[in-house]
Amino acid sequence: MLSIERLNQYYGESHALRDLDLEVPAGQCTVLMGRNGVGKTTLLQCVMGLLPARSGSLRFGDVDLLRLPAERRAGLGIGYVPQGRQVFPLLTVEENLRIGLPARPDRPRQVPGYIYELFPVLKDMRGRRGGDLSGGQQQQLAIGRALVLDPKLLILDEPTEGIQPNIVQEIGDILRRLNRDTGLTLLLVEQKLPFARRVGDRFAILDRGRAMASGAMEDLTEALVKEYLTV
Repeated sequence: MLSIERLNQYYGESHALRDLDLEVPAGQCTVLMGRNGVGKTTLLQCVMGLLPARSGSLRFGDVDLLRLPAERRAGLGIGYVPQGRQVFPLLTVEENLRIGLPARPDRPRQVPGYIYELFPVLKDMRGRRGGDLSGGQQQQLAIGRALVLDPKLLILDEPTEGIQPNIVQEIGDILRRLNRDTGLTLLLVEQKLPFARRVGDRFAILDRGRAMASGAMEDLTEALVKEYLTV
């Protein structure tokens, strides 16, 4: 579904992504892993068009993403949950969710009911401002906002960061349900190894801007964990 070949990105003179190759198969959950500062968030931002790539190929199905501005990528069916959630604090929960509706081809006027079924707390708090929610509730709101697009690919940047354990468990259940029951393709950055192993079908490890290893999640060995993931 998402194919990345020899992708290069720079911050000034700093070479952040180096001839990076990555395949995200349709219908599977791919977990992007690696220590801090190795290029994981940079890669996601390149996919979303928030950072320019210097060279390489970035394709979503048959579409060349590098030729499209950022604002057109959501309309292709790519949902994005950024690191730090980035909800609109002065808008209500309902208003935060409705922001994604114009990007849908069918242009519905109401938030799809299944969003509230996945996240009952959002239904209970839909009149409250986003900034008044707890961190875990804001993360659920950020995921719900991305799902409003009815995406084919959902990208999440550290969805468990700073979240209380019971909400982490709930988010994991929801991601597994979306992936296994609806076939939604997932690409997520995750630092927590138990969570990654629980939700992921595949892994890819980045180090110094390169993809160093990838494969089925059951092939993530302790040797790889020690070499690339253990601080």
